[in-house]
Amino acid sequence: MHPMHDIIRRLGGELSGLVPTTLARLMFAAILGGLIGLERELRRKSAGLRTNLFICFGSAMFTILSDTLAGAHPGDHTRIAAQIIPGIGFIGAGAILHSRGSVTGLTTAATMFVVASVGMAAGGGLYLTAVFGTIMILIALAALGRMEKHFRVKGLRTTFEVTGPSPEVTITEVNRILDASQQSMLDIHAAAREGHVRVVFSIELSEAELKELNTSLHESSVFSSVSCIGSERE
Repeated sequence: MHPMHDIIRRLGGELSGLVPTTLARLMFAAILGGLIGLERELRRKSAGLRTNLFICFGSAMFTILSDTLAGAHPGDHTRIAAQIIPGIGFIGAGAILHSRGSVTGLTTAATMFVVASVGMAAGGGLYLTAVFGTIMILIALAALGRMEKHFRVKGLRTTFEVTGPSPEVTITEVNRILDASQQSMLDIHAAAREGHVRVVFSIELSEAELKELNTSLHESSVFSSVSCIGSERE
């Protein structure tokens, strides 16, 4: 049989039965992945709309291919789908950043992992499971995120700038104050300018601890000036 005739025959067979179901599953996965991705996009996260949509869509497609190809040829129906998990783990590892003594991107990596499971559910025809998973993910990202802020579960990463007579004296005084409250710096930068030293350091602590530290820094006679550059919740 001519190769072109074989392709046309296969397309006709798919269009008659398999394609409508397959397209519905892929579209369903794209919609659910897009909903989760939109929430991430609105929060300005690195893995946003397109990333989560592609992960969910791709997981659904690999799940469909895993079953379809194994059905057409002898083999394990789960072989392709089983590789989704380590593959998403590899992508998620790239979303985790180690910066200035802290780790960021864990929520993004975890989101990518569960979005892949939603895609696999959609690709396997488990629509109710996929919808339930999407709802739970959105609740965890949106509602629980607001609860964390309301109850102040996560600490604030705050950056201070202090000036003093010399690097040794200034840094020693900062460490003395932090040791008294059992805190430690995430990073530190020192620069000499116009006869004095400017030391910038970051620290993660609660709002109550932030007020105490700010008071202690201002009460020190070593520092010429103390200023809080900014705070952001981890």
